[in-house]
Amino acid sequence: MSPTDTLRLLLLSSLWGFSFIFLRVAAPEFGALPLILVRMLLGALLLLPLLWRRDYLQLLRSHAGPLFLLGLTNAALPYTFLAVATLRLEAGVTSLINAATPICTALMGAALFATPILRRQVLGLALAFAGVAVLSAGRLDFSAGGDGWFILSALAATLCYGFAGNYSRTRLGHLPTRVLAAGSCAASALILLLPGVLLWPAEPVSATAWGAAIGLGAVSTAAALLLFFALLSSAGATAASTVTMLVPVSALVWGFLLLQEPITLQVLAGMTITLLGTGIATGVVSRRRWRGLA
Repeated sequence: MSPTDTLRLLLLSSLWGFSFIFLRVAAPEFGALPLILVRMLLGALLLLPLLWRRDYLQLLRSHAGPLFLLGLTNAALPYTFLAVATLRLEAGVTSLINAATPICTALMGAALFATPILRRQVLGLALAFAGVAVLSAGRLDFSAGGDGWFILSALAATLCYGFAGNYSRTRLGHLPTRVLAAGSCAASALILLLPGVLLWPAEPVSATAWGAAIGLGAVSTAAALLLFFALLSSAGATAASTVTMLVPVSALVWGFLLLQEPITLQVLAGMTITLLGTGIATGVVSRRRWRGLA
């Protein structure tokens, strides 16, 4: 990657890592659905002006159904699942579970889109889920006050991302990236409008929570998506995929610095195993690459 692309990659990992901090701060006051409604409304308001051309608007109208499904599976559902997870789990732990997304993408591709799983992806799959098991050890309690359902909520988000990644690649890959980003944001905002309003918190929301919600929509959604697509266009998919490994590190650091979340030996072990599995599955970690560095 060029120095500019490297800077984009580091900035993007920081913005997406910070999204878990925003979720952790704002979700307890807003609730999961109202918070993600605010996130997607703001993201759509900032991205939709990019479509102010007749050809983009025509594409938006002619692909309304597929974009609606993409908005549901790539934003409305997974963002809500992650917001639920951060009601109990630390930002860093939630982001580490979310790092299993490439593994779930491979599984969804094989199950629903006739995409073969490579041998290295099988190894990566096993390692990544072993890492999640390490992170969940002693916490997979489904009784009242336990973390089990919140861990499953974070895993459900990765399954949604896995479906959405395959669907957008196979069914919507011909569309401009700005149409995908803005259209799916707008669709997810429409999906969440009614439940988000019905579940709006009865108590006033603090300025801190509002600030986190605005940061989530403006910085970690609209700005991050534009940065990601710029990186994708300039450096390619393989380079862009490495952000998956950097986001949890960013979230762990921000969580430690801003929320005083502990970084335990269990978290470090789970992070190492999960990210190694993800790196093998995505091809970021391979024998050929290591030989090239020797």
